[in-house]
Amino acid sequence: MSDTEVAPHDAGPVVTQEVAATCLGVKVPQSSFLTETRINRINAARYEGQEIAGALHVIREDDRVLEVGAGLGVVGAVIATNAKPEKVLSFEANPELVPVIHALHQMNDLGDRVELRNQVLFAGTDRPDSMEFHLRNSFLGSSLLNEGGRPSRVVEIPTADMGEVVAELQPTVLVMDIEGGELALLEAMDLSAFRAIVIEFHPEAYEVKGMRRCKTILREAGFQKLDEVSSRTVWTCTREGAAP
Repeated sequence: MSDTEVAPHDAGPVVTQEVAATCLGVKVPQSSFLTETRINRINAARYEGQEIAGALHVIREDDRVLEVGAGLGVVGAVIATNAKPEKVLSFEANPELVPVIHALHQMNDLGDRVELRNQVLFAGTDRPDSMEFHLRNSFLGSSLLNEGGRPSRVVEIPTADMGEVVAELQPTVLVMDIEGGELALLEAMDLSAFRAIVIEFHPEAYEVKGMRRCKTILREAGFQKLDEVSSRTVWTCTREGAAP
């Protein structure tokens, strides 16, 4: 391994310092997670484009952002680079993505602005020390959930208490994309700390009924969807009475 490569998780890819794509000023390192289609989408700011547009619409320089589900790290890095909040704390359960995200942060000099933790955020009582995470060939299919008993490689990921994280960070904005895990988290967590939320729903994981439940929880907590930067499955919402 050369000194321009980042050592990955045992089952993960090698990540190089070669720039594969650029999204709104953020350089994205080459890795085996990047297909040609994905590179083109990143370059066109269409990769997680609705989340990015919503986040940049509501996040201000005095905000502290809690990102649940960092993915490739692009969304958090674009937020830090363009919206310039005080802090971005990102959680990503998939250990194979950790070296990719660290390489992206290093490439863009974001080490002091974005913090990454390889943990599962857990809200509610009886928090386990760790939870099973299902790794699949596509990182987009990797999840805490295992719908239909699909083949997967199972790893144990340590948990973190949502209440403790909120008390530590004092976040004002929540950005969440966790491949179906959002329903259980919304059911259990206290949303009172946040003035704005950007969230992707995954009805394929919990059906339309589950998506409607997610939206009901947000409305009952006082959040109102901003139509201009929202769609059926990606909502940007602010607490009623709070200016974006």
